[in-house]
Amino acid sequence: MKRSYFGTDGIRGRANAHPMTAEIAMKVGMAAGIAFQRGSYRHRVVIGKDTRLSGYMIENALVAGFAAAGVDVFLVGPMPTPAVAMLTRSLRCDIGVMISASHNPFADNGIKLFGPDGYKLSDELELTIESLIDEDLSRRLVTGGQLGRAKRIDGVHDRYIEFAKRTLPKDFSLEGLRVAIDCANGAAYRVAPAVLWELGAEVVSIGVEPNGVNINLNCGSTNPVALSAKVREVRADIGIALDGDADRVLIVDENGEIVDGDQLMAVIGEAWAEDGRLAAGGVVATIMSNLGLERFLTGRGIQLARTKVGDRYVVEHMREHGYNVGGEQSGHIVLSDYGTTGDGLISALQILAVVARQGRTVSEVCRKFDPVPQVLKNVRFAGGKPLERKDVCEAIETGREQLGQNGRLVIRPSGTEPLIRVMAEGDDLTLVNDVVDSIVGALGRQQAA
Repeated sequence: MKRSYFGTDGIRGRANAHPMTAEIAMKVGMAAGIAFQRGSYRHRVVIGKDTRLSGYMIENALVAGFAAAGVDVFLVGPMPTPAVAMLTRSLRCDIGVMISASHNPFADNGIKLFGPDGYKLSDELELTIESLIDEDLSRRLVTGGQLGRAKRIDGVHDRYIEFAKRTLPKDFSLEGLRVAIDCANGAAYRVAPAVLWELGAEVVSIGVEPNGVNINLNCGSTNPVALSAKVREVRADIGIALDGDADRVLIVDENGEIVDGDQLMAVIGEAWAEDGRLAAGGVVATIMSNLGLERFLTGRGIQLARTKVGDRYVVEHMREHGYNVGGEQSGHIVLSDYGTTGDGLISALQILAVVARQGRTVSEVCRKFDPVPQVLKNVRFAGGKPLERKDVCEAIETGREQLGQNGRLVIRPSGTEPLIRVMAEGDDLTLVNDVVDSIVGALGRQQAA
């Protein structure tokens, strides 16, 4: 069934334009409130948000929708996405909502929904909510004393701070470490520096002055240049770059060099395997993770399972097969021993734990493998099914044969744009470029045909 509202990570779009309007947000509140009715008790929802200006509009619209459906609302203000997932369970809520467009510019916004277990909704539940959004719900809404109440609650930031600290051993300390952190002027601007400081670190913070329009603006994990400069300026031992809703992280070593999610999964996977903590004997990543990661893990007897692109697919595979470490090259790291979704701060704490235990520099700890040369190009198409054309199929098959066992080829349509993404990797960069260019050329001829 074709989706009208939900994408791969909730509902997202330009704020105050379809589908991210106040009207749709109110209908989402109504529909989700009705979909999660599970008894005669008073149902409750917790709503968090990042720091976008449009968050006020979306938040109030959602409150109206949930209240009309008879759901009591807890408002927690700016909080990381993983914190909202945690609070959904901690507060025994029926639904959790995060208002955020993650790493997108401030003009965008989105709505992410969590079930009572703190996990993102299944495809079936999302389709149920979509069908309700388009229905006339007037006869299913409540009146009188059944209407929901809304209130802002205090102390939830402290809950998450303590939760994050408890993911480390009781006597763990960051004393003696200088940590630079970039919160992307986003949802973690209060809690993340507090966690690091309470653990004993000397903290240098940037991206902690949100004004509604500067989230992810020249900062954060999607643009860590400022953090790299700050690490070198203050001679920090490590830099931590979060994105707008703090569900992803990149690390900057003491030299100002960036460490991506593949390297972080290698560090955590190896450390947990050595400690006997790694479940199912492996790590889950997507088809976009570097071949170097796979070779590194395999060389240490650790399996790498691959999924489609998207952290929700990583989590689904982890739950189905019992893994407890997974993630994406972009820095979504999911550690299911601690949470139900990517958590940039907790992932960074696990890296810090390895650094502290080994007594080595971040560059020494986090450079586990040399990435295999990887080339990614996008081809825009006007319509049709370009991947079914004979010449395109032949170019793809030829590319696979040329790369052989020493490379990988991934061809996939974008989930949000009319683009075909062509990614190849292998030990021979010249060959990789030739393979990608050949397929892109075939797709270009398809477009012109």
